[in-house]
Amino acid sequence: MTPVTTDDYAWIRTSPLFRHMRESGYSVTLVRGRSPQEVLHAMEAEPRGTGDGTAGLIEANDAHRAEADHDHWDESYVAGAFKAPGEKGDWTVVLGFDGGLGVPCAQKLSEGGRVVAHSRNGGKPIDLFHWFEDGELRTTFESPSARDGNSPDELVPLMRAVGFPLTPDGEHDESPPAVDAKAAVLALAETLTGVRVTESLLHDATYELGLVPEQPAEEWTSVVIDITDAHGERFHREWTYEEIAAASDRAQAEANAPVVVTYATPLAEDRSEHRTGG
Repeated sequence: MTPVTTDDYAWIRTSPLFRHMRESGYSVTLVRGRSPQEVLHAMEAEPRGTGDGTAGLIEANDAHRAEADHDHWDESYVAGAFKAPGEKGDWTVVLGFDGGLGVPCAQKLSEGGRVVAHSRNGGKPIDLFHWFEDGELRTTFESPSARDGNSPDELVPLMRAVGFPLTPDGEHDESPPAVDAKAAVLALAETLTGVRVTESLLHDATYELGLVPEQPAEEWTSVVIDITDAHGERFHREWTYEEIAAASDRAQAEANAPVVVTYATPLAEDRSEHRTGG
């Protein structure tokens, strides 16, 4: 079997469809062993019939956006799902122009199977990759050298094979020529699923459509800052909710503390000289 590489996804550089996906923000999720209807049901999506190709999906999503309440930011969207052959049977491919939100139930959908997803938001570029296996998030990353998950290094050999510039230890490698990181992500997704995503596959599919509701905000417990600079140096720090709350309380207490103004008292000698001179 010929290994998949970034060259197999060179089409994304000139594709009008992929340009729209990048500009709008998108997510592509591949789910093994579940039908499009099952996946949309798990996403709590309201059935919206079918759409002919990406034109039908985009039209349905645009129509929903036109009807949305503009008094607040509404993150609901119309997703499209279709069946495609891949490794160990059929897979469901879900495409959403969702600003990179991704399928909210991907981890649950992977129970007893596998889910692979990649996305990009429509604002400041954030490109994410996720691999779930049997209900477990195995590997996730934005930068390929800063991976997370229960087995963050398991994919390193495959990542190197498809073209990611990594050392055998999974660190950033500056020696290979530059590659299209998004093409490498699509090549990695194909390696894990056996589904080759092409422009025609997305463009010509008949999509099962569903209106995915806005997801409730999750309570947060911590904030993580994870930055890797151009030289591969990584800064990683996590602050818990309690630490941030304590720091906020200290700042508030300092802001509310009374202001004490003190004056320097002249020395006795200075006061004596002042009286004599008067």
